[in-house]
Amino acid sequence: MDNALILTNDMKLVLGLVSLTMVMFLFERVRADLVALVVLVLLGLTGLVASEDLFNGFSGNAVISVIATMILGTGLDRTGALNRLAAWLLRRAHGVEQRLLLLTTAVAGLNSSFMQNPSVMALYLPVASRLSSRTGLSMSRLLMPIAAAIVMGGALTMVGNSPLILLNDLLVAANANLPSGVATLEPLRMFAPLPIGLVLLGAGLLYFQFFGDKLLREDDLADKGVTPARTESYFAKSYGIDGDVFELTVSADSPLVGMSLGEAEAVHGAPLLLALKTGNESRLAPPADARIWVGSVLGAMGARAQVADFAQNQFLRMSTRLREFGDLFNPSRAGISEAVVPPTSSFIGKTSADVQLRKQHNISLLAVNRDKDVLRENVRNLPLRAGDMLVLHSIWQDLAQAASNRDFVVVTDYPKGEQRPHKFKVAMIIFAITMLVALSSRVPTSIALMTGVAGMLITGVLKMDEAYAAINWKTVFLMACLIPLGWAMDSSGAAAWIAAHTLDQLPEGIPVWLLELAIAILTTLFSLVISHIGATIVMVPMAINLALAANGNPTAFALIVALSASNNFMTASNPVMSMITGPANYTAKEMWRVGAPLALVYTVIVVAMVNLLF
Repeated sequence: MDNALILTNDMKLVLGLVSLTMVMFLFERVRADLVALVVLVLLGLTGLVASEDLFNGFSGNAVISVIATMILGTGLDRTGALNRLAAWLLRRAHGVEQRLLLLTTAVAGLNSSFMQNPSVMALYLPVASRLSSRTGLSMSRLLMPIAAAIVMGGALTMVGNSPLILLNDLLVAANANLPSGVATLEPLRMFAPLPIGLVLLGAGLLYFQFFGDKLLREDDLADKGVTPARTESYFAKSYGIDGDVFELTVSADSPLVGMSLGEAEAVHGAPLLLALKTGNESRLAPPADARIWVGSVLGAMGARAQVADFAQNQFLRMSTRLREFGDLFNPSRAGISEAVVPPTSSFIGKTSADVQLRKQHNISLLAVNRDKDVLRENVRNLPLRAGDMLVLHSIWQDLAQAASNRDFVVVTDYPKGEQRPHKFKVAMIIFAITMLVALSSRVPTSIALMTGVAGMLITGVLKMDEAYAAINWKTVFLMACLIPLGWAMDSSGAAAWIAAHTLDQLPEGIPVWLLELAIAILTTLFSLVISHIGATIVMVPMAINLALAANGNPTAFALIVALSASNNFMTASNPVMSMITGPANYTAKEMWRVGAPLALVYTVIVVAMVNLLF
C-alpha cells in the first residue's frame, strides 16, 4: 500500500479533533470560541502543531484583515454614511415597493464587498427599520432579501467575508506540504472573485424580484417583536410635528431684530425654532433669552407653507438648503426623541424654563403627551408631571448626557456614540485610498486595510477606544484558534488521506466539475454545522489535496470551498441570518423555504463561474 494511504496516529488525532469540533458546534452546549480555544490547546499538547507556531494565527494576515474591516466599517458608520444612504434610497424609490427592495438589496450587497458581512447587517438593521416605518413595507419582506444580498455581495472582493479573507493564508500554508513538482499556489488578488460576486449578487436580486418575494409572508407593519423606528412620519402622526427644516436669514427690516428667541416663538404662526446662528456661533436648542440680530439665521421646522408665510410676514429670507445648519441637523448627529418623566425626577412640578432645558442641556421641548392628550402650545411654561411623555429635539450626545441624570428616561433608540458627520468626506477619502492601495497588490491587503485604520484614527474619524470597541473579539478569537487546525489537517497528511480515499470510492474518469460540485455541497453542509469559518479551515486542505489527486486546479477547488462556506441562507449558524430571525420573526420553516432554493442557485453559479475563470 502507498505510504500516502496509511492512516498514521497523527492523522487519527487530527481527524478526532475535527470530529470533536463538529460535535461541539452541533450541540452548542459550549460557546464556539471556547471550543476553538480547547482545540488550539489540544493541538499544542499533542504536538500536532509546533509550540512556536501555535499562536501564529493571532498575527496572521487573515485575522488582521478582519480586525481592520470591522474598524473601517465603524468609522464609516460614525460619519452618518448609512443615514445618508437611507435618505437616498427613499428618494430614488419614489414609494415603489419593488424599486425600494431592488435598490436597498443592491446597495447592501455592494457595501458588503469591503466590510464584514455581520457588520453590514448591523448597519442595515436600523436602515431597514427606518424604511419599514416610512413605507409600510414589513420587516419580514425587507430583511431576507437584504441579508441574502449581503452574503452574496461578500464574494465581490477577497475581504468581503471571513472565508475569503482566510483563503489566501490557507493557500500559502498549503505550499509547505505540496508534492514535489507541483507549482506553488499564489494568493488571489483583491478583486479576483469580482465576476463571481457580480453574478451571485445579480442572481440574488432576480431571485427575490421574481420568485423569492412570493415565498415571503405578507405582514402588517407591526411585526411581532419589532418596534417601529421613531421617524419623522411617526412624530407627524402622533404629535403633529411635521415638515422639513429651513433656514431663515433675518433682514434689516425684520420686526424680529432685537427680539429674544422666546419672544419670536410667541409670534403668531411661528414654526418650531430649533437653531440659531449669530455671528460665528451656531447652536441647536438656543436658550429663550438668546437675541436675534440682523444677519442671524434661524433653523425652523414646519410645513413649507407655514414657514414661507412666517418668513414673508417677518421679512426673512427662506432657504431650503441648509448651508449653516447642515451639520447640526444631520440625522446621525441630532433628531427627535421621546422621554418619560419618572416619579423620582427633580423636573416634577417645574417647567422646562425652570430647569433650563435649552440653556443647560441644549434640548428643545417640542410637545408633551399627558394622559393621551398632546400639548404643544406654550409647553415651555407647562409644569411637568410624573408619567409625562416629552418630545425632545437635540444633538444625540447632549441627550445622552442629560439622560444620565435620571430626570427623564429616553425611550427612543438613538446613536449612543459620538457621531461625526463633519468627518464624512475625510472618511470617504481615506477609504477610497485604502481600496486603491489594496487593489494595487503592491502591499498585502492586511497592511492596506490597517493603513486606512491608522488614517481614520489620526484624522479623528474614530478614537482609539472606539476602534477597540468596534472589534468583534469572538469572531477574531474563533478564527485565530481554528487556523492551526487547518495547518494540522494539511501537515499531518489527514487531508491527503481523505482525498485519496474519496477518489478510491468514486468511479474512474469522473469529471472534475462533478468533484467541484460535491466539494461545494459538502462545504455548505459543513457550514450549517461548524460555521463558515470552521468549514473553510477544515475543507480547504481537503479540497486542495483532492484537486491534486484528480489533476484539477487546487486554487479553483479552494476558492469553491471559500465561497460555499458562506452559502447558508437557512440557519442561524450564518451570523448574518442569525441577526434577522428575531427582528423579522422568521420561523425555521420559513428560512428553509426561502433559503434552500437560493442555496442551490448559489452552488450552481459558484461551480460554473469558477470553471469559466479557472
